[in-house]
Amino acid sequence: MNISALRALVLGSVLGIAGCSGSPSPPPADTSNPNGAQYLIGAGDTLNIFVWRNPELSMTVPVRPDGQISTPLVEDVRAEGKTPTQLARDVEERLKKFVRDPIVTVIVSGFVGDYDQQVRVIGEATDPRAVPYRIDMTILDVLIASGGLTKFAAGDKAIIVRRINGKEESFPLKLDQLVKYGDIRYNYRMEPGDVVIIPQSIF
Repeated sequence: MNISALRALVLGSVLGIAGCSGSPSPPPADTSNPNGAQYLIGAGDTLNIFVWRNPELSMTVPVRPDGQISTPLVEDVRAEGKTPTQLARDVEERLKKFVRDPIVTVIVSGFVGDYDQQVRVIGEATDPRAVPYRIDMTILDVLIASGGLTKFAAGDKAIIVRRINGKEESFPLKLDQLVKYGDIRYNYRMEPGDVVIIPQSIF
């Protein structure tokens, strides 16, 4: 066998091995949630309510634990689970009894997010918590927000629980490969409502 043929054989073997190993498959996204890319207001958010030409009706309000807000002339409006634009239209409708052609703008200044829009981290994270979801968020963003892994974490045994078409399913994560070895193939995209479970190592 000549040198050229030997090189071709070796190259073919290497490519074959690489093709078999492939890249890890990320968890599938939930395509049944039409609000997945929109920010939904949640309890604990802080809202700036601006009523054009009516500064006395404009104010900053918190979203109460019951998911509602109250402003001058408008009491107990449901805010949780709505987009800022949807809430603005609801407030306008209520104000029509008192103000001619009201124009309302709602700006979220303190973010917590609707419960279904949060990413929750439990187990062996330094600061287990609920993290407000944002577009293009990855598991690495979530780990940074929750302080990273503890020294007792079994990162490669972590899982992500995701609702797919109304059914909860779990998928493996390789957090040690991502954090300790920098394998960005495992830096999966997150979805609103994801739950990340990080177990403890068994010694």
